[in-house]
Amino acid sequence: MNRLRIIFCGTPQFAAPSLKHLLAQSDFELISAYTQPDRPKGREQEIAFSPVKQIALEAKLPVHQPAKIRAPDVEAQLRELAPDVIVIIAYGQIIPARLLDIPKFGWLNLHASLLPKYRGAAPVHWAVAHGETVTGNTTMRIDAGMDTGEILLQQQLSIGPNETSPHLAGRLAEAGAALMAETLRGVATHSIKPRTQDNSRATLAPILKREDGLIDWSRPAAEIYNRQRAFTPWPGSYSEFRGQSCHLLLLPASNQQELAAAALPPGTILPQEKSVTVACGQESFLQLTGIKLEGRKLVSASDFVHGARLQVGERFGGGGLR
Repeated sequence: MNRLRIIFCGTPQFAAPSLKHLLAQSDFELISAYTQPDRPKGREQEIAFSPVKQIALEAKLPVHQPAKIRAPDVEAQLRELAPDVIVIIAYGQIIPARLLDIPKFGWLNLHASLLPKYRGAAPVHWAVAHGETVTGNTTMRIDAGMDTGEILLQQQLSIGPNETSPHLAGRLAEAGAALMAETLRGVATHSIKPRTQDNSRATLAPILKREDGLIDWSRPAAEIYNRQRAFTPWPGSYSEFRGQSCHLLLLPASNQQELAAAALPPGTILPQEKSVTVACGQESFLQLTGIKLEGRKLVSASDFVHGARLQVGERFGGGGLR
């Protein structure tokens, strides 16, 4: 069988393991990589290459970085390259329907959820935020919709009780690399039977917004903690103290039952002998481990309590006594 001619479209770290893995396979011929244009990054705003571009350059793979993949000249270029298949993973641009017929085996995508659950830009984050204990990867042939294409293969991964989104995304990316290779071979040999998604079971995973990190203290402690794990490092978990925004580091409190009898309003800060806890909804509690007030460095909970000279009943979420 002839080697499968592949174009790879991807940008962030999530796509990198798949590109590395495909480059190492003797039955695949990677002919080019498409990635987002270079952009300034960090405080110094230095121009940075995407992870996919870095890997492609190391492999001496031609790199293309069109501002808009839907541009007519880019379409002409893709058609001239005549790939058997285009692999697209977290590329960062929507593919117009008129380009879908360019590769004979279609555009194959690796999506970090068990579709049709968590369609959208942030499937890992929202799976963690909702307290899921199982997630996975799906390979699919993309169509004109948002993550609505036919399912090719799937794999399940467990989510650890304290696992954060970046850690989970890394595990999914590594596992997904082999899944994509298996998918490509199955598509080329027609051994995979595509499955239509059940749209009635679909859920959405929209792009994160800063306000997603704002803590609603009326939620149960487990929900607040799950959202902190999900929204690490951005937008983080933040609240308000004495009229000032602050980012918080929280853990499940070990003495939930003992504290529940206090029936404190949500957001109440409770310094104890060896810990600092915060009251949440449904008579639940989280342990405060660190706090970063706006414009200041991160400090421990005990240092915060000593420096703030808390008054009895003081709360996060609006500042002062309420």
